[in-house]
This record gives sequence, structure tokens and C-alpha cells, in this order.
Amino acid sequence: MRRGFTLLEVLLAAIILGVGLAGILTSMVQSQRFMQTMPDLVTAQEMMDLGDMAYPLAEVKDATDINVRECRVDDLWRIIAGDHGPRLTREQNEKYHGYRWEREDLDEHASDKDLERLGYLHRVRVTVTWGDRFRGKKNSESYVTLWRDPEK
Repeated sequence: MRRGFTLLEVLLAAIILGVGLAGILTSMVQSQRFMQTMPDLVTAQEMMDLGDMAYPLAEVKDATDINVRECRVDDLWRIIAGDHGPRLTREQNEKYHGYRWEREDLDEHASDKDLERLGYLHRVRVTVTWGDRFRGKKNSESYVTLWRDPEK
């Protein structure tokens, strides 16, 4: 009766173990990357909320007022708090440095016939961008929502 493992069995076990470890390491690297980008995504979500408070889509009465150019956090905060309201702290300014908020009507150039067919619904995209524009590291997060023209 033989005792121990053959060379083939040992190699097969090593290959299976290697594939398993490679999968675990890949998952760990992906998790680490996600954890590194998470603070940026949370800040982007906060910036989206600030933009939605400063320029509420529910208050838009005309389709020409949907588009809002890129705004920095101090622009949005000034609209929310007013001229005599509280100012952003230094820490808040540093946190939101380089973040921009923008809203655009994706159906701005659609024909009246197409808009009528869709019940005068406009697709509206809200985008937050951040990163170093000069070095080419630009990130963005966006969502699309719908707005119905109340006049139609």
C-alpha cells in the first residue's frame, strides 16, 4: 500500500490553491479601490443635494429655465443661505474644492411633435464633476430625471 501523494496530485492542489488565492487577492484590490473612491462619491452626492436645493427642478415653470451652467459650492451655498446667511467653513470649502454642479435638458433641441408624443416630458441630467482638469484626471457622477412642462 502506498503512502503520500503523487507529484500530479500535489501540482493539481497547488494550481487550485493558486487560482483561489488569485481570486481573493483580486477581490481585495477591487474593494480597496472602491473604498478609496467612496469619499469622493459621498462628496459628489452631497454636492448634488446642494444643487437640487439651490435650483429645485419642481420650481421650474418653463423648459428654457432647466439648464443651469456649472456652479461651484460657494455659488450654490450663496443661493441656499442668502447673502446674509451663514458662510461655508474653511473645512467645507476644502472638502468641495474642485467640485462643480450642472443641470442640462437633454431634450432641449427636440421637436414639439416629439415632446407632445412623450407627454411633454423632458429628460434632465444632473452632473457633478471633480478632479484636476489640467492633469486630465476628471471624474463625474450623474443621474437623469424627468420634468413635465406644466404649461402643456
